[in-house]
Amino acid sequence: MGSREESHGRRSQSLPEVLVLEPPPVFKFHGDRLSEKFVFLKAWESPLPLEQFLIVHAQSVRALLLSGTYRLTADILRLLPSLKLIFTTSAGLNHIDLPACHKQGISVAGAGSLHSEDVADLAVGLLIDVLRKISAADRYARRGLWVSNGDFPLGFKLRGKQVGIVGLGTIGSQVAERLEAFGCNIMYTSRKEKPSVPYRFYSNVCQLASDSNILIICCALTDQTHHLINKEVLQALGKEGIVINVARGPIIDEQAMVRCLVQGEIGGAGMDVFEKEPDVPKELFALDNVVLSPHRAVHCQETLMDLCDLVVGNLEAFFSNKHLLTPVMMNQ
Repeated sequence: MGSREESHGRRSQSLPEVLVLEPPPVFKFHGDRLSEKFVFLKAWESPLPLEQFLIVHAQSVRALLLSGTYRLTADILRLLPSLKLIFTTSAGLNHIDLPACHKQGISVAGAGSLHSEDVADLAVGLLIDVLRKISAADRYARRGLWVSNGDFPLGFKLRGKQVGIVGLGTIGSQVAERLEAFGCNIMYTSRKEKPSVPYRFYSNVCQLASDSNILIICCALTDQTHHLINKEVLQALGKEGIVINVARGPIIDEQAMVRCLVQGEIGGAGMDVFEKEPDVPKELFALDNVVLSPHRAVHCQETLMDLCDLVVGNLEAFFSNKHLLTPVMMNQ
């Protein structure tokens, strides 16, 4: 028994160390597999305050596995002078202080387009749910209201709807492809017009909303897109308009959206993300024209397995001085 433990100890000592500040879903589901390749320094399990924990490991930590929701600031990075790689399990980068990474010579790798299909699928799923009132109808049937109150109210069809997509990147393009198959008319706004696509381009998001029945948010969160979808845009969308957000919560002015929904100034919403997660505005709970999802668009069993492969591949490449598989920012 002792020799087995000694062997395990020697093997662990020979494995590269990787810092984890909080456990991302890939770590929760595939931690055993990942731990066969690396020694993970789990900050959340330490009795030490975070700053002291980082100081203890400051000279040895060269790689960090980061969840897509953990805010990585310059103050934290300054405590890690040996850090040279951050792998984030998300496609978005708004939670990382990229200028600080550049200043310290830290490279960043991410999930790339791995999650795009799943996010696009959920965007369409949320939309169909809001239009056809699937979740609301489920509650109606479960509560026995079909018997006592009669037929459930009518929903709306998807075919023929004017759909405005905010951000025609990889995810936005896949949403567009799916909704084209449903017979929707696609329009979009993006940082730049894309001459290769057949959809009508709008430089003004308010005008896009005015011409749309449905507005789907797929863009990255930046200083420019923070509260891009404000009261004016929502009112332009109109009383029958629906907004779907599978991007980042703060892209929508959440207070303005809640007021518009409560006052009937827009027709409905499907939300996978929120401004102050995991807090969800309680006013939304009673609204049958709102479908809520707890930031799960990227979390599928198959994709988490693929993400595990991507984590291993990037970390192995880094520790072997090879090219990263999915680099976002190279500073080496």
